[in-house]
Amino acid sequence: MARPRVVLSVATSVDGCIDDTSPRRLVLSGPADLDRVDGERAAADAILVGASTIRHDDPRLLVRSPDRVAQRVARGLPAQPLKATISSTGDLDPSARFFTTGDQPKLVYLPAGVEAPHGVREVATTVPAGDPLDPALVLADLHERGVRSLLVEGGTAMHTLFLTADLVDELQLAVAPIFVGNAGAPRFVGAGVFPHGPDHRMRLADVHRVDDVVVARYLLGGTR
Repeated sequence: MARPRVVLSVATSVDGCIDDTSPRRLVLSGPADLDRVDGERAAADAILVGASTIRHDDPRLLVRSPDRVAQRVARGLPAQPLKATISSTGDLDPSARFFTTGDQPKLVYLPAGVEAPHGVREVATTVPAGDPLDPALVLADLHERGVRSLLVEGGTAMHTLFLTADLVDELQLAVAPIFVGNAGAPRFVGAGVFPHGPDHRMRLADVHRVDDVVVARYLLGGTR
């Protein structure tokens, strides 16, 4: 089944948390690393986050640099990557910035038989993707829409879903020099059976410093 190349990008604390338990979003990356991620967005055909990330962080998921936007247009690409999300219930707010910012298409992938509210269907295209939802079907649908590179930005459920399904080609792991320490804080991944366990290690392709953040790039291979 043809699919896009999948890059999973995540920033964590030293103790593996992607946020804390406070009402405010914890920003783990500094300006330089956020600019690096902006470059990854500009290189992607589509960006995907989970419904929980939309509810909790209200991300815009836009390329911020005008120069990068101009470079995309010069290459014959849309100004902004397509936006996609996966929801088990369709319970999303159509006024979220995911839907209201940018002119690019917005896709909501749902389990077969689940219908999003009318307001969501007015601002996005809803797509059934199996029962239970199958991330491989999501990727196949994106490929049919011309997406050849997908950036997955979170959160925990999405990281776990794509990694345990062996559908990630590259993992970009940014580690911030802080501890969160909250027992209930969301982690990079949840429990699952991961193909890259003790007997099948990922390949470390690169490590570099971005201000006080360490960015490690791992090649996983996925199912390609």
